[in-house]
Amino acid sequence: MKVTLSFDNGPEPEITDRVLDALRAAQVRSTFFLIGRKLADPARRARAERAYAEGHWIGNHSLTHGRPLGRREDRDGAEEEIGSAQRLLGPLAHPDKFFRPFGAGALDSSLLNRRAVDYLCAGGFTCVLWTTVPRDWEDPLGWVERALNDCRTRPWSVVVLHDLPTGAMRQLDRFIARLRDARAEIVQEFPPECVPILRGRVNGPLDQYVAA
Repeated sequence: MKVTLSFDNGPEPEITDRVLDALRAAQVRSTFFLIGRKLADPARRARAERAYAEGHWIGNHSLTHGRPLGRREDRDGAEEEIGSAQRLLGPLAHPDKFFRPFGAGALDSSLLNRRAVDYLCAGGFTCVLWTTVPRDWEDPLGWVERALNDCRTRPWSVVVLHDLPTGAMRQLDRFIARLRDARAEIVQEFPPECVPILRGRVNGPLDQYVAA
């Protein structure tokens, strides 16, 4: 089986450092989907710069991580939440302009609205989804088994973890070791089914992720 690791909602001092230390020790590269407003803090930006320097990919996880785009009453927010965050990422951003919508892990119509889809396509963005959300923020110890069990159900999983101060990332070393014990191939790339928009072009089924 293949597994792609990704980390959402950072960067955070100490926690992102812990994650980067674990990934470096295991020789694993990942993608960090950052909340744009956090980059205004020099300490947090320094962690993003470290991740970039160590070969990890940097993606956009919105400016504020507030209300999911598909649930916004104004059905807008693309420029504010996507565009403003992308400008804050600046040269750290992956060339494919990765954007991951948010919605508490649910793969449903809360993720996007039509204006956001139009904005992503016009701007040449790549929309990156996932297969596995073990809810590490709720269960800092038990998430490892949940993630492993879910990864075993498919040939290629994209796991969403969070470099947040919940205590969950103390288990990252153990999770990676368990993946290796299971003979998983840990890769940085994303499977096509998790990329419904690729460089501004619709690349797969999209309607289920877009509010009517």
